[in-house]
Amino acid sequence: MPQPKTIWIRDPSGDQAQAITELSVWLAQAGIGTVSPSIPPCGLGLCLDAQGLRLIEARDGREETVRVDFGSDAFLYRLRHGGGRRQPLGRAVGLKPGHSPRVLDATAGLGRDAFILAALGCEVVLCERSAIIFALLEDGLQRAARDHRLSEIAGRLTLQAADSLQLMATLKAGEAPEVIYLDPMFPPRSKTALVKKEMRLVRAAAGDDDGDPAALLGLARNCAGRRVVCKRPATAPPLAGRPAPDFAITTPRHRFDVYLVNP
Repeated sequence: MPQPKTIWIRDPSGDQAQAITELSVWLAQAGIGTVSPSIPPCGLGLCLDAQGLRLIEARDGREETVRVDFGSDAFLYRLRHGGGRRQPLGRAVGLKPGHSPRVLDATAGLGRDAFILAALGCEVVLCERSAIIFALLEDGLQRAARDHRLSEIAGRLTLQAADSLQLMATLKAGEAPEVIYLDPMFPPRSKTALVKKEMRLVRAAAGDDDGDPAALLGLARNCAGRRVVCKRPATAPPLAGRPAPDFAITTPRHRFDVYLVNP
């Protein structure tokens, strides 16, 4: 898949000068590419404009984009009307009255489930191996931290640029999170299935998870203090054949497989 090679700067305002400088340094360190003042007719890259950073694919004058925006109307609606601590995600991680577990989101992606968990009171560490997705997440969390509606929630999120397998393998005694949350992006099983625009662009930027799902789940079960939660499409099989999840919490579109540790 083509990798983003350029960050495009579109109509930057004066207060973006520092951000542009920081992004240029980050691009050089990540070996991604260079800064360009204009968007070419075709290509995949990052664009910085007045609304922040976004992943963009340009095709013959048309653009498709992905941005991490926790302040969007749709996401704010989910925060307010998602069902509170009794929503499926909250029940899956084991929220209890007076207790919100510490969570490691080992496959952070665009961070929405992690942000929901933080809104429900959890301290969440987000682990993201892709430099491109990490940059989008960092930008979204920084904007959330400046938003009076979201700043308290953003304060409960810590973002780390790391491979989750390596991170979990190096956890020391006392560092283990109570819950490890997995939402891996393995290759789609059906080549003919339509993939959402957002998922397609994320796959183009980050690639599929190329690890062993059984190894990922096994390491998570060895590291978690209380449980591992794996998000799956509603009709998909469990992440690995054995062991089977202890129980599952289902929604019309998704299923949360829960593996208890030392129950």
